[in-house]
Amino acid sequence: TRNVQPETRNPKRVTRNSQPATRIPQPESRNPNPATRMKSYKELEVYNLAYEYALEVHKMTMKLPRYELYEQGSQIRRSSKSIKDNIAEGFGRRRYKDEFIRFLIFAHSSCDETISQLNMISDIHFPNKPLLDIITKYDKLGRKLNKFIQYVETNWQTTRTK
Repeated sequence: TRNVQPETRNPKRVTRNSQPATRIPQPESRNPNPATRMKSYKELEVYNLAYEYALEVHKMTMKLPRYELYEQGSQIRRSSKSIKDNIAEGFGRRRYKDEFIRFLIFAHSSCDETISQLNMISDIHFPNKPLLDIITKYDKLGRKLNKFIQYVETNWQTTRTK
């Protein structure tokens, strides 16, 4: 005797109304919630730009006169690095939407401070060749941060609230 197992899936099976059963394609399993989809702050464009620009600022400040290395240079290095750090820390608190937004606002504030510092350094130390390129980059980063804050405010879903 042969052990015959019934076929478990027959796409041509006939239903009650004598129509062949058709398999309805299921949509891919996508998680629309960015709060659980993203695994790292390193996936955020605003973080990567802030990191890249902080490196540029750091290198630029090393070319300042020696007396500025520990004054204006130190201040702008700290404010430029604070942007990326606040994005990273906020992402670590992303389960709490209000906390995430709070740190993104801190990052945006540090971006504004960095632009202010860049303008001062440009006027004092680079009057013949202003730092327009890096100032423009930070201005665009500020706009991107603002849009990201708005996105998180309206679309970010968490399982917990503060």
